Amino acid sequence: MRRHGWDVWPRRWRLTALLGVAAVALALAVTLLAAPSGGPGTAGTTRDGDKVHGTPAAPTGAPRPDVGWGFTHTQYSADQGGAAATRRAERLLGQGGGLAQNQHIMGWGADNPEPVRGHYDFGALDRRIDFMRASGATPVITLCCSPDWMKGGEAGATDWSGSALETAPTPAHYQDFADLAATVARRYPDVRHFVVWNEFKGFWNDARSRWDYEGYTRMYNLVYRALKKVDKDIMVGGPYLSMDSVDPRDPDASGELRGPWGAMDQRVLDAFGYWNAHKAGADFTVVDGSSYTRDDDLLPDEFAATGKFTAVGAWVRRRTHGLPLWWAEYYVEPGDGDDERTGWSEPHRLAVQAAGMIAMAEGGASSGFYWNPEKRTGTCPGCLWTPTENPDGGRELPLYGLVSHFARAFPPGTARTSVPVAPEDRADVRVLATARTVLVVNTRDHAVSARVDGRRLDLRAYDVRWLDR
Repeated sequence: MRRHGWDVWPRRWRLTALLGVAAVALALAVTLLAAPSGGPGTAGTTRDGDKVHGTPAAPTGAPRPDVGWGFTHTQYSADQGGAAATRRAERLLGQGGGLAQNQHIMGWGADNPEPVRGHYDFGALDRRIDFMRASGATPVITLCCSPDWMKGGEAGATDWSGSALETAPTPAHYQDFADLAATVARRYPDVRHFVVWNEFKGFWNDARSRWDYEGYTRMYNLVYRALKKVDKDIMVGGPYLSMDSVDPRDPDASGELRGPWGAMDQRVLDAFGYWNAHKAGADFTVVDGSSYTRDDDLLPDEFAATGKFTAVGAWVRRRTHGLPLWWAEYYVEPGDGDDERTGWSEPHRLAVQAAGMIAMAEGGASSGFYWNPEKRTGTCPGCLWTPTENPDGGRELPLYGLVSHFARAFPPGTARTSVPVAPEDRADVRVLATARTVLVVNTRDHAVSARVDGRRLDLRAYDVRWLDR
C-alpha cells in the first residue's frame, strides 16, 4: 500500500513533495549560516530560535484539546503563488471562522528548521504560520521530521531523500529534538496544539519485526515535558500511529479488532498499548489510517470499508478512557504506483470521503485532518482548492465544500441525534445528523429514492446532500 508519497510496508517513502527547489533553498541557507556568528540572523536564517515570530494574537484562556475538522498543508500550498490567487484562497479558508490547519516542521513545504545545532531556519515555516493566521485558522504543528545531525547525518547539510528524511533521531538526540520542539513552541505562542512525530517514522525494529514503541515513547515523553515547561496549557498528542489493517488470514491479524473491513495488524495495537500505558501524559490521542488494507483491498467494498474508522475509533477511545480522538490523516481511495488517486470520478470520491468522515465521527473522533494533495499548477483531483500558481487559482473545489461544511455542522462537542431511515433504504444511504443538520450520502452508482427523516429524497448517483431540520 502506498500513501501520500511513501511505501507503507515496509516503511519506505518517497517524499515527492520535496523537489529540487527545496535543495536550492537549503544550499542558500547553509551558505548564510557560514557567516560570522555575532551578527543578526539573515532572512529565513534566524539565530535567535526563541524569538516570537510576527505579532500573533495573545492566547485567551486554556485551549480545548480538540480543534475540529480541517486539513494538512503539503509541499505546494496557498502561501505561495500569484497574489490574487493566494488572497482568494485566504478568503476562502477564512469563511465561517476558518478551518483547523496543520503543518509539519520539516518537509511538506518546510525547510530544515535547525540545520546546525543552535542555528535555525524558520523562513518557510514562518510563511506557513503567517498564512494560517491570515486565513483565520486554528493552527496545529506536527513535530516531524528531524535535522540530519540528530540522526547521524552531517551538520549543515540536508538529505531530502525519503529514506533519509524518514529516519528518527538517535536516542542520544531525543532531548535535542525535544529542545527543538520547545523552541518552535516559543516562536509561535499562538499555536496551542502540537502532534509528536508522524507514523512512527524510523521507529521500526527490523530485528524484532515490530515497532520500536519503547524508543518512540521515550522521545514522546521528553517532547511532552519540554512543551509543558514552555506553557502548561499547550495541548500535546500522539502517537500518530498508522492503524494498518490486513486480510483476516494474515499471520499478524488481530483476533481482537476485526470486521468486514479486515483485521488490525496486532503489532500496531501492541505499539499503541505500550505508548498508552507509558506516556507521560496526553491531551488528545492521534491516529491515522486508511479504510483499505495494507494490500489496498477495500473490504467488502469502498463504502463498507469505512466501518474500520468507526471500529478503530471506538477501540482507541475505550483504551484512553475517552481522551479526545484526532485522525491526523484518513484515506478511502487507494493510490496507484505514483501515489496518485485519480481513478474515481469526483462525485464518487466525494461520496466515499463523506462516508469516511461519518464513520470517524461515529467512532468518537472530534477532529480530523484531510491530507490535501495539492499541486503546483494545472488540475488537482481531490484537492481543496485550485492551485495558486494558476492565474485563476485559489478557487473552491468540491472537497473543500465537504470538509468546511462538515466542520461547521459537526464541531467538537456537538450532540448528534438519530435520524429515521426507512428500512428498505438503509443499504443505500449513510446519514449523520444533529438537531439542526442532516448529512445524507447515496452510496450507489445510480439514482435512488429514499425516505430519510420523514422526507422522500430523490438522490443522484453518489449524491452528498445537506438538509436543514
